[in-house]
Amino acid sequence: MIKKYEDYGIVLDFLPQGHPDDPRPVHLREPIVQILGDTFFTLLEAVPVKDVTPVLHERVFIGKGRRDKIERVKRRIGYVELTAAAKAELPIAVEKLIDDAPERFIELFNKAAPLTTRFHQLELLPGIGKKLMWSIIEERKKHPFADFDDIEKRVRALPHPKKMVAKRIIMELEGVDKYRIFVRPPARRPEGEGEAPLR
Repeated sequence: MIKKYEDYGIVLDFLPQGHPDDPRPVHLREPIVQILGDTFFTLLEAVPVKDVTPVLHERVFIGKGRRDKIERVKRRIGYVELTAAAKAELPIAVEKLIDDAPERFIELFNKAAPLTTRFHQLELLPGIGKKLMWSIIEERKKHPFADFDDIEKRVRALPHPKKMVAKRIIMELEGVDKYRIFVRPPARRPEGEGEAPLR
């Protein structure tokens, strides 16, 4: 069964007086938490449990069942709807999620495949062109990469692969191009369009 929803997320911003763009008077607004989902990097707005103050970068349960910090998830949002504070915290939250489960991202270096006859999935990572792509492919043929340090040692011309992954995730959240490796597309579209799944 394919997982469809986020179970946990990272707090990016807490707005105790609601979103400043909410046209309603302050006393009618609900407190809002902006959250980054930890599986599909979904951006969400949620309402916290009464009298709970979520902490920045705290991991909160947002899945089905009893929640201790989040009363309900209101909606999915786009990057442009994040507050300035949430945008500033986003890169830190993304790097935390990469550090928490690095094997998810190492898999890209070990399994990435061509997207077209002229364009490879590895080239979606910022800073990787044809030369680096072939270096990675040749090295992984010998044996799979174990971790980010292993990639850096074996592909010497590749600077900071973890930062490349983090930058790519931010680019996908911003909607920079049609291909997505890590972030779930924001809206329904014909199956396979604009997606770059691992194979």
